[in-house]
Amino acid sequence: MFRLSIDGEIVNAKGRGSSSNNQSKRGEGRKPKPGAGRPGPGPGGGSRSPRARGGRPSASKDGQARRATTRKGLGGDQVEGRQAVRELLLAGSRQVREILMVEELDDAPILDDIRELALDMKIPLKSVTRKRFDADALTMSHQGVLAKARPLEEKSLESLLSHRAPFLLVLDGLTDPQNLGAILRTAECAGVTGVVMPRHRAVHVTATVTKTAVGAIEHLPMALVGGIPTAIQDLSKAGVLTVGLDADGETALFDVDLSDDRPVALVLGAEGSGLSRLVAKRVDVVASLPLRGQLNSLNVAMAGAAACFEVVRQRTPAQASGAPDLPI
Repeated sequence: MFRLSIDGEIVNAKGRGSSSNNQSKRGEGRKPKPGAGRPGPGPGGGSRSPRARGGRPSASKDGQARRATTRKGLGGDQVEGRQAVRELLLAGSRQVREILMVEELDDAPILDDIRELALDMKIPLKSVTRKRFDADALTMSHQGVLAKARPLEEKSLESLLSHRAPFLLVLDGLTDPQNLGAILRTAECAGVTGVVMPRHRAVHVTATVTKTAVGAIEHLPMALVGGIPTAIQDLSKAGVLTVGLDADGETALFDVDLSDDRPVALVLGAEGSGLSRLVAKRVDVVASLPLRGQLNSLNVAMAGAAACFEVVRQRTPAQASGAPDLPI
């Protein structure tokens, strides 16, 4: 099974996490849509907890500034980073209340894009001091731009299954926002049609996720479910092949038939504990990625990327790619 250490590294360890300890750990060129992005009231995304003393965000161990938040939905109401904010405006799929930009930023074409889009969409854009900006920013890698928007719309599992050829990503309790952001970016690039996450004991779309995903959240339908094992069962009943990634899987992922737009759901385990025991029992296939180097570990985001693009490879006809269909 993929076993991840605290720093997010997958370790090739024996067993499938049968102890109760596992359970305790999980806990560019496009025009925006007409009229989208106009400021206005929208449903709240959860209340913020009181600021830390002094009104400054506290820095975490990895250098990210975070505030404690309590969210009931997907989140995504604060988008930070230049590319992420521009993609939010270009997508035009949700209301944007305001944009904050640090005054006297260096000239950059992407900043001009954001200013022009905000003007066209009649979104207030405020140029503020660094101190004022930092009081609102939730990360340290914001690049001097953030947007406050309506939270992401939560989809149902049934709506994700309505796609002609579902290609889903199921996340079994990820807790690291940078891992989630990286996985969502890869998923969107690979053509994933929907993402399933647990409602509880897992990270949702925080400001760090929006920055790391660089706009992918605007194009990925996401569903929150009460339990991943039950969701896996529902997917299997709907004819979706569920494939759990596990270093101890007896079947190589490259040997699993994922071709011809076959409905498929890739299941990634949590950092530190991998797939839960019940999820590992309910997936149709437990598959592994062969490792040929001296190291026996992969980061969960890297493993997810490899798996997603194996689906892309098998779903891409040789004649369409212009390359011969070579054996692995």
